[in-house]
Amino acid sequence: MAGTKVTVGVVGGSGYSGGELLRLLVGHPQAELAWVTSRGEKQLESIHRNLLGSGLRFIREAEATRCDVVFLCLPSRESMDRAGDYLRQGSKVIDLGSDFRLKDAALFERVYRAKHVSWDLVAEAPYGATELHREAIRAARLVANPGCFAYATILGLAPLVREGWIDLERIVVDALSGSSGAGAEPTVPTHQSEIGNSTFPYNAVGHRHTPEMEQELSAVARRNVTINFTPYYAPFSRGILASCHGFLNRKVSRADVVSLYREAYRSEHFVRVLDMEKDSKVSWQYLPYPSVASVAGSNYVQIGADVDEQRGRVVIFSALDNLGKGAAGSAIQNMNCMLGLPEETGLAGFGLHP
Repeated sequence: MAGTKVTVGVVGGSGYSGGELLRLLVGHPQAELAWVTSRGEKQLESIHRNLLGSGLRFIREAEATRCDVVFLCLPSRESMDRAGDYLRQGSKVIDLGSDFRLKDAALFERVYRAKHVSWDLVAEAPYGATELHREAIRAARLVANPGCFAYATILGLAPLVREGWIDLERIVVDALSGSSGAGAEPTVPTHQSEIGNSTFPYNAVGHRHTPEMEQELSAVARRNVTINFTPYYAPFSRGILASCHGFLNRKVSRADVVSLYREAYRSEHFVRVLDMEKDSKVSWQYLPYPSVASVAGSNYVQIGADVDEQRGRVVIFSALDNLGKGAAGSAIQNMNCMLGLPEETGLAGFGLHP
């Protein structure tokens, strides 16, 4: 498809992920945004005010025409009803929701408390972590985009679990999310007066992204991996910072871990490993570790590492934009992959620091 414009539709464009997807698609050199749907009554530019002057408008889904690619930006349990219709029209479909991520039917029903009505499509939908499933994504007509917490954690831990350097049954992950992760609908906990001077855990056990992490990391390790995951909301609007703690089963240094990660991701344009030396002259360290400000507005992941050699613990920090690499950016990267385009197409921008 190189050199050819592809028509693109977005189902459910009123949320934060949908808005970020529109912002990126408007600047994509080979995408022609044909339509955007919404069930609400508001005008598109009144919701996504950064797109003022873009000329985009919402339509009802019944008005949607056939497109080469359709993005589904829908709540859980809704994409399973819609994906088949667009596939039958000959469209490639990328689901930013959760309906096609888990590959075990009983697990899906337990996690999402619903019976899957299109389970036949799940088997053909690769999990959309491009770095892990590139070849399957290239051949796919339906892709299940990762969850934001899950993607940060999977990329953060994949090299360690692949090499078996840590205890795979004793991994702890704490992750901070910006308030946009709660979605565009107002809620008390993410109200500025509640979160602005605070941070707090939520769904401290049993978060829905945990099974994704275990599914994908178990496939990497070729044995069961257990993740003990707790998320937190923090007083910034966009970003994920995952702190992944593993307990080493061999003696390694920070330099060994950084070298492992540099080699693992040396061909991945959007994964950047921080290899800054620790400065022994300073009383506190921060340069070797990533920050959410450095990746905000981009499709990049930054990964940093440290090792507590005395206690046998390794900690991996993984930072990404929950609306970028954690949603819209990775969806476009997957579209590019499916269409045979360079994966960086339309995604060249760096983070917005500060």
